[in-house]
Amino acid sequence: MSDLLWPRYDSPADLAAIEAVPLADRGLPESTYALLARAAARWPERSAISVLPEAARWAEAESRTFAELLADVHRFANLLHRLGIRRGDAVALIAPNCAELITATLAAQLAGIAAPVNGALSREHLAELLRRSGARVLITAGPELDAGTWDTVRDPGVEPAAILVLRPTGATGPATPLPAVDGVLIGYLDELAADEDPTAFAGKPPRSGDLAAVFHTGGTTGAPKLAAHTHGNEVADAWMLAANSLFDSDSVLFAALPLFHVNALVVTLLTPLFKGQHVVWAGPLGYRDPALYGEFWRIVEHHRIASMSAVPTVYAVLAQVPVNADIGSLRFAMVGASPLPAAVRAGFEDHTGVPLLEGYGLTEATCASARSFPDTPRPGAVGQRLPYQRMKVEDGVLRIGGPTVFPGYVTGRDDHGLVLDGLGKLAGGWLDTGDLAEVDEDGFVFLRGRAKDLIIRGGHNIDPALVEDALLAHPQVTAAGAVGRPDPHAGEVPVAYVTLAPGTVVTEEELLAWAADRVPERAAVPKAVTVLEALPVTVLGKPDKLALRADATHRAVAAALAGIPGAQVGARVQDGSVVATVALAAAEDEAAVHAALGAYAVRWEPRILEDVS
Repeated sequence: MSDLLWPRYDSPADLAAIEAVPLADRGLPESTYALLARAAARWPERSAISVLPEAARWAEAESRTFAELLADVHRFANLLHRLGIRRGDAVALIAPNCAELITATLAAQLAGIAAPVNGALSREHLAELLRRSGARVLITAGPELDAGTWDTVRDPGVEPAAILVLRPTGATGPATPLPAVDGVLIGYLDELAADEDPTAFAGKPPRSGDLAAVFHTGGTTGAPKLAAHTHGNEVADAWMLAANSLFDSDSVLFAALPLFHVNALVVTLLTPLFKGQHVVWAGPLGYRDPALYGEFWRIVEHHRIASMSAVPTVYAVLAQVPVNADIGSLRFAMVGASPLPAAVRAGFEDHTGVPLLEGYGLTEATCASARSFPDTPRPGAVGQRLPYQRMKVEDGVLRIGGPTVFPGYVTGRDDHGLVLDGLGKLAGGWLDTGDLAEVDEDGFVFLRGRAKDLIIRGGHNIDPALVEDALLAHPQVTAAGAVGRPDPHAGEVPVAYVTLAPGTVVTEEELLAWAADRVPERAAVPKAVTVLEALPVTVLGKPDKLALRADATHRAVAAALAGIPGAQVGARVQDGSVVATVALAAAEDEAAVHAALGAYAVRWEPRILEDVS
């Protein structure tokens, strides 16, 4: 391997030496296709991917060498090309993980633009994302792989030109017959591509500045936004992670996040291509499969897993699973997407002896923007910025510049292809992350919460992290979220929600006293602490503060209206804010509600029960 491509990078002190060489001189591949082709040329017979059909059948993985993977990508991409997909055309992929989805994702980026979509989104959101991307070809789970997804995409709300169907990993025997639809090509992807050329792509290969993918992000209300990535974005970010000197070509990685998430694509699909690393992919449910946890340590032993990537909740569960196998191969575990509670870190590391390495990133910066080091801990930091990614803090908000910053969100389509707009997130090449943060002189990032999550009590801004950090210091608290509850005097007051370690009992009164002793600002001490079985998350698995705000609003309004007989209170999220609903027994009670809620900064809507037929 070239020293120019692989500088020493196992310590925070290496960053300056790495950046002394311009990124343009590193010789990175032009595209994700060129990255795959490079791997196939260097390691044609080495195992590239092994995909488990399901957790219980972890010894029956379906494998592909790098040469076989490239040949399958050529076949799938040539089919897409024959169906009219060109460089600016999106291909929607709606399916749980399986061997064919991995190949199809790479093929979509070669022939056009990959548009992975979470099949668990509502039918309305799916239709809106498909319309916005302009996807006329759908690659989707068939009835054998995921009956629910198949039922949804049979009527996706748009009129696709083709629906290409995926079978489960390792499927044998005749496939389930598919229905005929006038004017739409419907067939099994592998069968339709069987006679396509496996040796080369019939179209023009992508360039660095071409769009590779569009990923949906955010959106706790309304349809999620579509963030575009160029091939240059994805290759650069993958290289920044692959440059990690802690892993060599023999390191086997474990992947279980869904491919509609950028972490799965960049961290566990593209990054391993740089060094020819073998990736073991979990079954279609990934980390959502309860059976995976009972088999997990045997999977690590059998496949000699060296590293994995997951969210904190996964490690909280694994910390409770008896280690019933030799897991000496597992050197590091990567964690991100949401704050890592100290109790989860300690529980997992004490249980397994495997260090958790925190990272930070967001879809609009392709994926990863900061990484940690096992031998150089920086308490409180989510990691050091990755090479060539610039960072600055303005008005308390973290901004990122450099080669991984996305070109914008998809807002439409014209004769030239997808129309992109930064929608206020981009200014002069800098991305507004929306994260409150500090960056020290060594480039380590310390997150302080989300700017939009600030609690404003009587004009005083309260960072929710002050409350959350205090509660997370409790040995039994595994997750915490603080939000503002409407208050007639202060506008908002802080309240908190927590989850506890399995099998433990801590009262809300005890947690409230704990927080009162440890929150550094008196104004930030929570007025209430509520214990939940799980904190709400968005469709993308990120903490959903809006859902917590809705619950806090519901509780505040219900208390305020306790004196009005028959008043039924609800709360929902609408257009990024919370709206309370008040159902009344009689129209004359509406005046009493106005009087009771007059001092609250709460949007609310009345409904008269007697008017409902």
